[in-house]
This record gives sequence, structure tokens and C-alpha cells, in this order.
Amino acid sequence: MTDSNGASPSRRSLLGWGGAGLALGAAAAGGAVAIARTDDDAATPAAGTAIPFHGPHQAGIATPVQDRLHFAAFDVTTEDRAAFAGLLRDWTEAARRMTAGRTVGEGAYGGLAEAPPDDTGEALGLQPSRLTLTIGFGPSLFTRFDLADRRPEALVDLPKFAGDNLDKARSGGDLCIQACADDPQVAVHAIRNLARIGFGKVVIRWSQLGFGKTSSTTPEGQTPRNLFGFKDGTRNIAGTETDRLKKFVWVGEKDGPAWMAGGSYLVARRIRMHIETWDRTSLQEQEDIFGRDKGEGAPVGRAKERDEPFLKAMKPDAHVRLAHPDANRGATILRRGYSFTDGTDGLGRLDAGLFFLAYQRDVREGFIPIQRNLAADALNEYIQHVGSALFAVPPGVRDQDDWWGRTLFSEEA
Repeated sequence: MTDSNGASPSRRSLLGWGGAGLALGAAAAGGAVAIARTDDDAATPAAGTAIPFHGPHQAGIATPVQDRLHFAAFDVTTEDRAAFAGLLRDWTEAARRMTAGRTVGEGAYGGLAEAPPDDTGEALGLQPSRLTLTIGFGPSLFTRFDLADRRPEALVDLPKFAGDNLDKARSGGDLCIQACADDPQVAVHAIRNLARIGFGKVVIRWSQLGFGKTSSTTPEGQTPRNLFGFKDGTRNIAGTETDRLKKFVWVGEKDGPAWMAGGSYLVARRIRMHIETWDRTSLQEQEDIFGRDKGEGAPVGRAKERDEPFLKAMKPDAHVRLAHPDANRGATILRRGYSFTDGTDGLGRLDAGLFFLAYQRDVREGFIPIQRNLAADALNEYIQHVGSALFAVPPGVRDQDDWWGRTLFSEEA
């Protein structure tokens, strides 16, 4: 990222990003950021370019899916509502700068020698890499700051699903940040700097690195494959499908509450894949389990990947058959998950799988009925859900004076 000494707070007045009452400079964050983002940003930009930060919806949802992920869930440690709202403003300004390829504050060097730099510096010289930063608020946040009456009805506590073996240390969180980029160092830099700004007010509860996107919002491109080797996200909602996005992803003005209009709901699930068992399974059984052939990705009995599936031609417990909207009263979600490998489990097996991310207008009509229907999925023999979280993702930051969560913290707004 390039360094910048443009209009930004003096280091002598800074000495600790995110301090209570800190007012960050309102310098424009580059031409790309000043452009309002629309749902029509489906043609994937060049990898080094910047994704516009401002818009009616947050970037990182319908945006073309980048190659890398760093996802972090945070717990709030402050009890001061004004200080937390101030942190959200500070985070917004930092996100505005980083997504434009600029350093945080006055940068990583050249400032007051007696104070820590504003930016950690590992992204110096790197391109923006299509970095997007997306924030969400978990159910537990609404037990704080007198927010109980502002908790959306759709922000439910997810029920226990068949086969769940959830690790509390990898589940939940008061809020989350999803950092997606084509360069892993850019994504990690973003989370690191937001965590640093939040010191004393928030702490990372758990995080997940991801690679190899497993779903796409640009169907004209090649469909990604998951770690089982099968194409994933063939019929995913595209960023150009404004009608489907409006119907299935964006919260409407009449859905309630008003502060969520233009937002969405995010389900994050860490799904462990039993790689070694899968790798000893015959090709025919693998294809029967998914309901698609492994090479082309065509549904059973069809020739091409995007041919309309004939569900009755698949086995009753085939994954595609059970997950298809026709088997779930039309329930549809937007997926943008990533593969992960986190070493081994101590028994010589890879700790690998899918970090599942799904956006929807209402989880009660999206993820929950679909996941319940997947209780009979033949794929369950080879996977296990080990982490889970749900977040309310507010609308986008509309202009230079707006900030993450302003619609929720209306008194401070």
C-alpha cells in the first residue's frame, strides 16, 4: 500500500488509534472510493484495483469473490457505548483508507519517533488487491449498550443441527470483520490493523484464514472447486442479478428493523472435511453423494454444468437434491465460502475443510430450513460442522460522513 501524508490526524493528538473521542480526518480516500458501488459490479476488476468502499450495501457480499480471506470475530470489552461508537467511526476511516490502498493514519514510518506508527507496514508497496471489509453484529452485542430493543427478529439463535460438534472457542462473537482480497498479506494486514485500533475496546475471539474461493458471484467465470474436488456454487446468486439479490439477500425496508434496511444476514460455519476418508471413496460414490459428475460438474443425467438439474434422477440423499431451492420451498442463499487447511489434528489427519459464508435476507427462510433438510445428506459422513456464528450485516457506508453501524447507534449518529 502507498503511504500518504494527506489530511489526517496529527500523531501528537493520536498516540493510540481508537481512543475515546478521537475524531479522524475526513480526507477523501482516493478516486476509487468516492465512486458509489452498485449491484452491477459483477465483471471482475483487475486484481490490483480498488473496490469502492461507499454504497447502499457493504462491499464483500455481491462483490466478485476474491481469492483470499481473513475472517475475525471479536468480543467487546468496553462498557462505554460512546467509546464503542467512536471505535466504529475509527474503524470506518481505517477501512476506507485500506480498501483504497492507503496506509492507516500517517502511515508506517516518518512520524513521531517516540510513538508507535499508525500502520503496521506489512502492506507497504502492495496494491489494494480488491480488498473489501465487511462488518457484522452478533446476537450477543445486543445484550450490551441498551440495544436489546434494537435486535432484529431475524437475528435468531441458530438451533442445533444434526451432526453439529461445535467448538465454543470457534463460535459466536459480538461482531465480525470479513476481509477479502487477492493478496493474503493485504487481508491479514487489514484485520491486524483493525484489531490494533480496537485495543482496549474489543478483542479477537477467533479467526479463520481462507484460500481458494469455493463459490463465485461471477458465473461467467470458471466455477471454483472445493477440497473434495467438486465444483461448488454453480447456481449461486450473481452480483448482476439485482432481482434475486433484492429477493433473497438484501433486507427490505418493511422487513424491520429500519436500521437494517439495505443490509443482510451472514451465517459463518467452519466445516471440517474428513479428507482421508473421502480420498478412499470410489469415484462413483463421490458423484452419487454430490449428484454431479466430478469432471464437468453436470447434474445426474445432464451433459453440462449449468443444465437444469433433474432432482428425481439423483439419489434421495444426494447433496444437490437436498440443497436445491425446489427441495426447500424456494429457499436461496448467496454463498462466498473459502477452503482452509490449519495443519493437522495430532492424529496425522489434515485439519482442512470449508469455511462456509452465506448471506441472506432472513436466516429463518434461508440457511435454517436448508440446513435442516440436509440432515439426511449423504455428505454428512465426510463432514462435520465445528464452528458457527450469525451476524446482522448493516447497510453500506453511503458517503464520507457515514460510518459502520451509524444506523444502529442512532443516538450517536
